[in-house]
Amino acid sequence: MKQPGFFDVEERLARLSGLGDQLEAFSRTVDFEVFRPDLELALAYSDGSKGGRPPFDPVLMFKILVIQTLNNLSDERTEYLINDRLSFMRFLGLGLSDRVPDAKTVWLFRERLTQAGAIERLFDRFDATLRNAGYLPMSGQILDATLVAAPKQRNTNAEKADLRAGRIPEDWQDKPAKRSHKDRHARWTLKFTKAKRQDDGTIPSSDLAIPFFGYKSHVSIDRKFRFIRKWKTTDAAASDGARLREGLLDKTNTASSVWADTAYRSKANEDFMDKEGFVSKVHRKKPHLKPMPRHIQKSNAGKSVIRSRVEHVFADQKSQTGLFIRTVGITRATMRIGLANIVYNMRRFLFLERLNASA
Repeated sequence: MKQPGFFDVEERLARLSGLGDQLEAFSRTVDFEVFRPDLELALAYSDGSKGGRPPFDPVLMFKILVIQTLNNLSDERTEYLINDRLSFMRFLGLGLSDRVPDAKTVWLFRERLTQAGAIERLFDRFDATLRNAGYLPMSGQILDATLVAAPKQRNTNAEKADLRAGRIPEDWQDKPAKRSHKDRHARWTLKFTKAKRQDDGTIPSSDLAIPFFGYKSHVSIDRKFRFIRKWKTTDAAASDGARLREGLLDKTNTASSVWADTAYRSKANEDFMDKEGFVSKVHRKKPHLKPMPRHIQKSNAGKSVIRSRVEHVFADQKSQTGLFIRTVGITRATMRIGLANIVYNMRRFLFLERLNASA
């Protein structure tokens, strides 16, 4: 087998471009340099006067996190594929002879950003980019939440009771290695799903309740462009409705309407929205032990046409990027979900820019 030459590599990259390299489209459309000030502030690298190997460029490292999020990769798999794939190297600006960050370096970079709480600033930075490009929050907003799975914990009933009470189980006190592998923030909940039609054509009278362990991603998207504008991470057992009053509503939206399902319908939420100047389009609940009035059924059906758009956001994150929590603790889970939200907005930005270019 002959040694690959410069023009062989260029020819292969040109072929990848012709086949539609998503990362190349990212490089053309997204200005990753806008993230540099926030990255440098969070990382607080030394000036190098004390010697030692210089750190990798923070923008390059952030782009590695984007690759990782897009493809749902572990740190070890990320290191391997950067070395293996020309498309990854081109996106990162690396040559065949350049040094590639190893898995430990990727972990340390993400961990420093996590501990600095930088993900909210990075999200806001890209949101500002979207606004500068003309994608203002418009036409109202839609709220919803989705469950995000995490590795299941094998705890005893006593340990579960301690965790729910916010205590560290006594048996873990003198075992730091065990504590580091135990997720004390993720919770069990029940995920309800519609019962499927049976072979004989009948539908069971009750829905299915499936145990689920992990976290919950709460988002608010704008109705016009469907970008995520506000978000929050909680454990899986947290109530959806209460999060509405915890910063999920975007006051900069050009319209005041708020769409959400019945989980967000409560007197406290209705009073809060009325006080803050929002117009509630939240679904109404079925009266207890009474049939749903026809006018409410019709109203809810009309709201569903708009509210269902938020489901496409979660479907994209789970089907395209395989959203899953590999880490331990809500701080790291927040970082993971925040990265997924940034990457979703980037992919949505690419789609809308292509649509505008072809119009």
